[in-house]
Amino acid sequence: MLTPHLIHTAVETALAEDAPYGDVTCETTIPADETGVANLTARENGVMSGIDVFTAAFHTLDPTIAVDMRIADGEPFAAGQTLATIRGNVRAMLTAERVALNFTQHMSGIATMTAAFVAAVDAIYEDGAADADGTGPVTMPRRYARTRIADTRKTTPGLRPFEKYAVVCGGGHNHRYGLSDAVMLKDNHLAALAARGIDLAGAIRHVREQVGHTTHIEVEVDRLDQIPAAIEGGADTIMLDNFTLDDTRRGVALIDGRAIVEASGNMTLERVPAVASTGVDVISVGALTHSVCAVDLGLDWAK
Repeated sequence: MLTPHLIHTAVETALAEDAPYGDVTCETTIPADETGVANLTARENGVMSGIDVFTAAFHTLDPTIAVDMRIADGEPFAAGQTLATIRGNVRAMLTAERVALNFTQHMSGIATMTAAFVAAVDAIYEDGAADADGTGPVTMPRRYARTRIADTRKTTPGLRPFEKYAVVCGGGHNHRYGLSDAVMLKDNHLAALAARGIDLAGAIRHVREQVGHTTHIEVEVDRLDQIPAAIEGGADTIMLDNFTLDDTRRGVALIDGRAIVEASGNMTLERVPAVASTGVDVISVGALTHSVCAVDLGLDWAK
């Protein structure tokens, strides 16, 4: 998904934004042929994401710059750890520094937050599979071995490929990439169809007749009484939107494995273990991309 073309295009755009007419500071302070060494250093704990973008920022300005990565995407790092060493032309290194860091810090922030959500869910399956409040067994998901943490389309415009890639680096899963990937009938779609006299089950069948057999159909419901119609219509995934924990458990029982069950709506790190214990297959979390904080990484000059 995160292709060399996407990386090259995004990096060139970012560099053109940051230095449209060159780097005045470097050009007036640094000799054109000066070389140097710098280290990418972690200032806090995190999970790595974006090393190809980091490298591309330097290589776009000077392909001879050597970037020696000491960590792979998806690996955790600790504060004070040296993550990479960069050697080459000083002007090019300093001009590319901020673009390289902006991408990597943001992507690592997403990977780090995603890893925290995944760990919070995984914890409920340990120690005899006690549920989130310790009162009983976890209901296991039907479709997957463990409840999955997934992203949403609530991404930064223009950066979706990078942000969704970072979610995967953190151990999460991607929801649909965009509107072209799958059918997702939300409340407004259903309201528009209802205005034409088409009910929920009929709406799903209406869609199924028009799309290819490989196209996935998801339906968002916000009430338990909508679930039977979603099942009758043949939805592949039923999203329980902003359900209480009790209603989520009831929804999982009603669906009974006949569709993938997704829970969504105001998911927090504190709440997801309890939601996962209800037996949903997927929890989609908009905060992974729309509310993330960048991880503090720095480029420290070595000589």
